[in-house]
Parts: sequence; C-alpha cells; structure tokens
Amino acid sequence: MSRRRIGFWYRLAAVICKPPLLVLFKRDWQGMEHIPADGGFITAVNHNSYLDPLSYAHYQYNTGRVPRFLAKAGLFKSGFVGLMMRGTGQIPVYRETTDAATAFRAAVSAIHKGECVAFYPEGTLTRDPDLWPMQGKTGAARVALLTKAPVIPVAQWGANDAMPPYAKEKKLRLLPRKTLRVKAGPPVDLSAYYDQEPTAEVLRAVTDAIMAAITEQLAQLRGEPVPAEPYDWRKAIARERRAAREAAKATQGDAAAETPAEPAVAAEPAVAPQQARSTQQARSTQQAQEDEGK
Repeated sequence: MSRRRIGFWYRLAAVICKPPLLVLFKRDWQGMEHIPADGGFITAVNHNSYLDPLSYAHYQYNTGRVPRFLAKAGLFKSGFVGLMMRGTGQIPVYRETTDAATAFRAAVSAIHKGECVAFYPEGTLTRDPDLWPMQGKTGAARVALLTKAPVIPVAQWGANDAMPPYAKEKKLRLLPRKTLRVKAGPPVDLSAYYDQEPTAEVLRAVTDAIMAAITEQLAQLRGEPVPAEPYDWRKAIARERRAAREAAKATQGDAAAETPAEPAVAAEPAVAPQQARSTQQARSTQQAQEDEGK
C-alpha cells in the first residue's frame, strides 16, 4: 500500500481515534526512517498493554504506511467493530486452520500486493514479570520466509503505564499524562534462512531472531540492558504446576503425620482347631465326673 492509498475507512478510524490520543498522551516516536516507502513488508511488534494497538497504529498511520493487523475471525462478523475491521482491511485469522500457508494466506497475499502486515509474535500480552517480550510464536517467521519481505522490529513502551496488563481493573490511568513511546529498527537480516527448508528448528531460529531485534529496540527505549534470555511462558507454567503438585504432596504428608493413630486392639491368641476340640472334650469329661459325684 503506497503512502497515497490510505482509504476512507482508515481515515475515518483516524478521525475517531487520533483526537483523544493527541489530547490524552504525549508521544516519543523514533525510527520512522526504517519504515519502507514502497513495497510489502512485515512489522513485528511487542505487546504489553490492551492500549498499545492504538499507540502503534497511530505511529504507523503517521508514516503513511497503514498496517493490516491479524485478528481473530470472530471480530469481523457483526457490529460496528466488525464493520471497521472489514472496512480497514484487517486480516482474519482462522484459528481452527492448522496449515500455516492457509492460515496466513491473506497476510501473504497482502504483502505480495505491497501492503504492510503487522504481527504481534507473542500472540498475547507478555507474561514476563518485567514486561519484556517473551518467546514468540512462529507465525511471523512463516510469512517472512514465504514472502521474503522485510521484517521491521517495532518496540513500544508507555501504554502499559496508562493501562497495565492483567490489572484487576481494566481502566485508564491518565494522570499524570503518559508518554507513548514507539521505536522502529532496521530490517531483521533473515537472508541466511531463505533457502532452507522451513523446519521447526528453522522457524524457531527465525522467530528468535525477530524477537531479539524487538527486545533490542525496547531496551533502547527503556534505557535498560537486554535480559539474558526471553521469558518462556510454557516453561514457567510447567514450573508453577510442578511446584503446586509438590506443595500439595507436602501438605498431604503433613496432614497424615499430624493425624493420631487409632489404638491397636489386642487380638486373642489363635487356637488351632485340633487343640480347641481336645480342650472341649476335657471340659465335657470333667463335667460328667462332677455330675456322677453329686
């Protein structure tokens, strides 16, 4: 999509969304020179707030290259949201589809037409306790290898101050006025993978390269060093479940140790059948003799 072809629906969305964003937030936008002026490309963006899609979309809109987001197909079905999703050309993702080429066919087609397709490679809000990007999913890597399009890493920070992820109350914290920071970096060099078979190992390597580039841009925005390794949500869940099982076992063991044992009932000594019969005969004989003596 060229800089001149934004379209009616995107302009309508901008008319609705930009004024409150301009009033309520300050902006720190960097790296717009890395957004290609022409041709199809991919942006890979970190995700740390329910508000950050608006922050990133505002940034990207002002470059003249509007993004097409991948979103759940259910959002396109009805209502005003569905109307806007369809009108602005967002891309439905059919989660029940297992084939990658089929699942992302619209994204591949859009890139071939010269448009920008935006991915949140993490697939959800980051679970990292410090809000760094966690380990990504391979969707963006699959499309990148299929299209060989430039992949632009984009980091954002500040929307999480206005609406923290996983807060008990999903409400805006507007005061003091927050700054929405967005930074695009140079394209990720994936040329070494273009001629390789897209195996699970290759897709993981490409995804890790993309996530590392996003994390580097975010580290520059935050003024902090890059974490030693990305947060692995699956491993964290596995550790939590293992710890929960061990805690449950320990609790059960403590409860068993504290329960007093029931007093043992003394058992009568066992008597062999033959001995029992002899004893009974002796008693009968003794009783007969006593009866005769009376």
